[in-house]
Amino acid sequence: VQQMRDNVKLTVFSWNYDGMLRRPKPTDSEADLLREQEKFLTSGAPSAANVVRRPDKRRGEAGGEEGRQKDVVTIEDLPDQLPSLTPAPPKKSRFKASRVTFEDEDAGEILDRHDTHVSAVLSRIVERDTSSTPISLPALTGMAFPKVLHRSETSSQKSIFARQIAAQRLKEGKTPSHCAPKAAQTPEHREQNLRPENSMDTDQCGAAVDQLTVGSGPSLLSGQGLGGPDSSGETMRIHRENQVKLQAMSQSEILQEQRKLLSQLDPRLVDFVRSRKAQRVPSSASVSKQPQGKSSKDNFPLENVSRESDSSAAAVLFQKPQEVEMEGEEELLASALLCEEEDLLLKPQKEWVHMDKLEPEKLEWMRDLPSPRRKGTKKAMQARFDFAGSLIPPTEDLPTHLGLHHHGEEPERAGYSLQELFLLSRSQLIQQRSLALSTLANILSKARSGEYLSVLQGSVVSTLLDAGLLFLLRFALDDGVEGVITAAVHALKALLVCPEDEECLDCTFSWFRGLASFPLLPSAQEEEEEEEEGLPECMKETAKEKEERKSDHDVARQDVVKGLLKMKLLPRLRYILEVVRPSPRVVQNVLQILTRIARHSSSSATQVLDCPRLMEMLVSEFLPISWTAPSSPLPQSVYGLPLASAMKLLRVLATSGRHACARLFNSLGVRERLPCLLSAEPSELLLEPAEALRITTEAYRLWAVAAGYGQACKLFIDLYPGLAKALQSVHRVLVPSDPLLHLQLQRVLALLSLLTQVTHTAGCHQELQAGMVSSQGEECPPPPPVSWGHVSGLQASLLGHLKGFVKSLDHPVQKDSSVAVIPAYLAYLEAYYHQLSRQNCFKPVETLQELEQLTSEVVLPLLSHHVVQGLIKNLKPSSVVCNVQSSHQGPETSPSLPGLACPGWRDRPGLVVPSSPFPLLTGLGLLLETITGIHKGLSCKFTGLLLSEPVIGYLRSCSQATPTLSHTRAWLLRHEHHLLYLLLRLAHRLVPIEPDVAKHASLYHQVALVLLPWLLPGSEYLGHELLSTIIFISLICLLSREGHSGGPEAVELGELKLQEETQHRTSPSLHTVGALLREACVQLPSIRGCFLTQLAHLEPSVLTSRDALLGRNPWISSHLLPELTGPTVPSDWPFLPLVSLYERTGVSDGGGLAVEELPQGALQAVTHCLQWLLLLEVWREEALKVILPVAKLARLSCVFLCSSDLFLERPVQKLTWGLFRLLTRQSRLDSLDLNVPPPGLASFQDLYFALLTQYEAVSFGDRLFGCWVLLPLQRRYSASMRLAVFGEHVGMLRSLGVTLEQLSIPIERFTCPPEDSLPLLRLYFRSLVTGTLKPRWCPLLYVVTLSHVNSFIFSQDAAAQEVEAARHSMLRKIYYLTDEVLRNHLLLFRLPQKHSEFGFDTYKQLPPIREKRLESYGANGRRD
Repeated sequence: VQQMRDNVKLTVFSWNYDGMLRRPKPTDSEADLLREQEKFLTSGAPSAANVVRRPDKRRGEAGGEEGRQKDVVTIEDLPDQLPSLTPAPPKKSRFKASRVTFEDEDAGEILDRHDTHVSAVLSRIVERDTSSTPISLPALTGMAFPKVLHRSETSSQKSIFARQIAAQRLKEGKTPSHCAPKAAQTPEHREQNLRPENSMDTDQCGAAVDQLTVGSGPSLLSGQGLGGPDSSGETMRIHRENQVKLQAMSQSEILQEQRKLLSQLDPRLVDFVRSRKAQRVPSSASVSKQPQGKSSKDNFPLENVSRESDSSAAAVLFQKPQEVEMEGEEELLASALLCEEEDLLLKPQKEWVHMDKLEPEKLEWMRDLPSPRRKGTKKAMQARFDFAGSLIPPTEDLPTHLGLHHHGEEPERAGYSLQELFLLSRSQLIQQRSLALSTLANILSKARSGEYLSVLQGSVVSTLLDAGLLFLLRFALDDGVEGVITAAVHALKALLVCPEDEECLDCTFSWFRGLASFPLLPSAQEEEEEEEEGLPECMKETAKEKEERKSDHDVARQDVVKGLLKMKLLPRLRYILEVVRPSPRVVQNVLQILTRIARHSSSSATQVLDCPRLMEMLVSEFLPISWTAPSSPLPQSVYGLPLASAMKLLRVLATSGRHACARLFNSLGVRERLPCLLSAEPSELLLEPAEALRITTEAYRLWAVAAGYGQACKLFIDLYPGLAKALQSVHRVLVPSDPLLHLQLQRVLALLSLLTQVTHTAGCHQELQAGMVSSQGEECPPPPPVSWGHVSGLQASLLGHLKGFVKSLDHPVQKDSSVAVIPAYLAYLEAYYHQLSRQNCFKPVETLQELEQLTSEVVLPLLSHHVVQGLIKNLKPSSVVCNVQSSHQGPETSPSLPGLACPGWRDRPGLVVPSSPFPLLTGLGLLLETITGIHKGLSCKFTGLLLSEPVIGYLRSCSQATPTLSHTRAWLLRHEHHLLYLLLRLAHRLVPIEPDVAKHASLYHQVALVLLPWLLPGSEYLGHELLSTIIFISLICLLSREGHSGGPEAVELGELKLQEETQHRTSPSLHTVGALLREACVQLPSIRGCFLTQLAHLEPSVLTSRDALLGRNPWISSHLLPELTGPTVPSDWPFLPLVSLYERTGVSDGGGLAVEELPQGALQAVTHCLQWLLLLEVWREEALKVILPVAKLARLSCVFLCSSDLFLERPVQKLTWGLFRLLTRQSRLDSLDLNVPPPGLASFQDLYFALLTQYEAVSFGDRLFGCWVLLPLQRRYSASMRLAVFGEHVGMLRSLGVTLEQLSIPIERFTCPPEDSLPLLRLYFRSLVTGTLKPRWCPLLYVVTLSHVNSFIFSQDAAAQEVEAARHSMLRKIYYLTDEVLRNHLLLFRLPQKHSEFGFDTYKQLPPIREKRLESYGANGRRD
């Protein structure tokens, strides 16, 4: 065989062209090739090429240069015959197998791990055992340095690689074949070395194994590393003991022990042992030379073994001794595994190629899945979803053909977890990536709709975002496969877009100011700026620089849309639309995603507009000027066809600002495209009917937004005939039986919104024209091309429509359509008459007659109609303000991705549902506000609306409501605020002239007070009107009306009489509150001016809001409302003058004043503020209930902190005393919780410490300031404040001369329950015995400290050793006290008593229990 291997030659067929032999063709079969080969061999022709095998230098084979000695490295286990593999297997390194690498392992980390730097070497030094190594001194030589060892002087010429291989062989216990004795290299010699009994055939393979392994050494352990001189001998001794035990065991016992070991050992350890054995298995060639003897298949105990196992029993006799043990163990292991064949469903067959080795761990997957559990459990389980996104219950047993079972965790459960979907979405298989992303999209859609709230813990959307969903989707969008891109776009749309939110916003577009909306920005989160606290302003980073410095992850964690924009989402979406040109569904999804991004903020809308080629491509492809009719209702491509989604995107972009709107109409050609869509009927647009209605509706809305800026009004003149034709067909298209009735209604409402905005713009033409003349070069908006004469002719036609719809309310079939369109007609009429009164052509007499006719023919019949009365009854159930604690569980929202929470809006009451009266009542309120403003005599005709029971009940509920502010409620709250404001405006007109309405004046005023701090950004003008015309002016009228029945003094005296009856005491200072109220009523106009002055910083916002609410379109800069950061006016606005003064002149950290004197007018402002607070506390207590009592106390404390003498001013002193009396009434004290931090402060204790410092500095023993300091010292509050008084501020006790009568707080609140703070009791006792606290200096705290110290020293309760020692020490000191008065007070104290000399009662003599206790401590003290 060796000679054959050395003389191997590869013969290549030689083909000639003489006709006998031919080239093979691709069509030749194998038989043809064999036939041609036979011809070539018989012909004897020489081959074209001979390839001779050259000697392998790595194997030490001789070559041409035989005289030259070379390094030889042999590989012993290389087989003699070449394996028949085509192509040849790749060469493998012997050292690579010992290194473990991973696919994602960084090459730099591998280099660092294998670095041979000296630090790496020194860190791995292991001390060698030198206990048995002899020590010898070095020999003395005459050389100064050791002799240098040259390479030529070494005995070995081996290379480093050869020596490394040899060292590895020696370490493994093997001898290289070229170094071993020749006798040991022949099979005959190995056979002779065996003992006689081992060389014979044997009947039992197990016996042969036992006999062979007795004399062999251990195959795994060498003893290296053991301490002691004879480590190898110890290893052999242990090995022989093991062999003796094995010989004493039977075959069945050995198999049993083997199974036991296999079940206990780590599978990796078993694999290691097998690999060590496999390295020593002889080659097949050497085995074939050995005598086979009897077949071990006949003698082996187990019969069902494979063919490899048959030959292994005979081969074991010819193995090396150290290999016999492992080979026997392998056979036993195989036997044990084969015993499990009967448990498998599939039996391995001999005919199966490479399937003769049994692998039970792989065949386990063929078993039937265990059935899911049937019983419920309280333990939370991992959520699993099907491909539609539905949650699969843990107990549901689904069939496997659905494809929901897999080889992951919990294989018996169907469905995929979120972790598994994330993993599957990064698969290399396209189908798996698409399936995972589609499933995630379905899960997101259901999560956004709130389907998982009742069954899952936590938020699915927040969980996915925290897990990195944004980055996963962004990576998927970069995929090169269109199917994956489609699934990724669908998932991104499901995350960002809520169809119900968009639908609700479209429904409210035709409402009053419905085209405006809040930006969907996340709530601002305060970031820690500790790094920049000490830096000057010029060195601090700007907000833009901080934003650019943040990573994508940090930005996306706070704001999802901003994170996507930072990850370059817009260019990728443009690429998908422009290059990939996906299916219609993907195009619609991309357009909806862009719409949601544009709703985020004005900056996001600007980025959409600025994205290169994005808007140009959208307008040219999806809003073409001309197109052909699609061949089917569902075309394969929407490129070249107008899309309603594209028009809606333009409308949302135009809402972000007038400049963006101008770019759309002027630069992108939208002005030329609108006539193509609006000049013809929807049925003539060569589009599917529903899509034609949608795109014309969006075109009207876009035009209305532009007209809201005073733009695109030239189109109104050009398209006037088409608009008139559309108006004439309103009644014709609103057919109840039309399946597209909803779309027809939306189109009519959009048309009416357009006409309303054009009317407002035309009404400003005259003012702008006059402004240009008088501006004299100043900046002034140009007048719009449309004037009042262009729009005045529409009023008669629209009024006729309104009358027809009012009559249609009697027809049940047409009722719903009429209720839907009437509010838009009312809004138009309000705009018409509002702008008419400002024109030069205004004719008062004719207009008054028109208004009277309108009232009698339209408004009053509409108000009295039973349909409208039925809607008004739904006022309270549909209210957002009154239903704060709604039982409906809203959908999932994430703080970084706010939404409107509209899913399921049709199934619950609300402002947008058809049964809601809010759009109709708001339109009526607008029209009534304008009518009564022009014709004041018509006001009394509308008293029925205000006096109706549903409206009164609704207002009462609003006066007691406390609505919360969020994105999910703000967009609805602002519409409800409009209605409340309009009702209050109507009430303000009717209260002076209608006695029945005046009876509810207090209710209207209460609603006005609670509405003011509810108003949202964009409604600043409404707040200004409430303050200037309703809150203060109405209160003046109300108080003048109440003056006929006794006035404020009678009200206050009634409260005093009740207080006297309940508490049996009088306080002269209380009787002055009535006079203070009377004076405050007189000063109401000045108080109004004071608060308007305090809100002067809101003037720009008020003017902007006024332009929007009054229809001054040319002055409107954006229909996007300000960011929703909070209400326009703070809830504690009555304290605003006081708080603003404190912020300007308040105390610094050290307690000193920031300024030396108060600003001019500060005293008057503080006086007016206190007067207003006194009025509210007496008559409008409900209006201040949103302010916590602790917040009231903290705000009023600014009186003492903002100046050194402000509280000493007489008007301030009187008003503050009055407020203190009101705040310390019995009912108020119970609700005053100083442990709750006031809004804007970390804790009340910090404010109190500043008060103590201020008291010591500037109080001069003022009784009012003293009461303010004593109030927090009640027993129920924190002991830290009492510790501060008796600790570092103990000096103030000398000037704290407040009596019990002046404080007007029951003494029991200071003395009960007994004090349990030992440090505080020690301070109490020290202040008494040292004379710091005396009854003439601080009578109240003297009584309090006596009470607590007396209760402590004579307490009979068991206490800790430290407490008993303190009690013992106090009694002993009292026993030896020289001050007899104090000693008697401490010992004879009984109870606090206000009318006594010192404020408490005493015992006439010491009670026996106290006397005995005192004597015992005194005796102990004497013995001590």
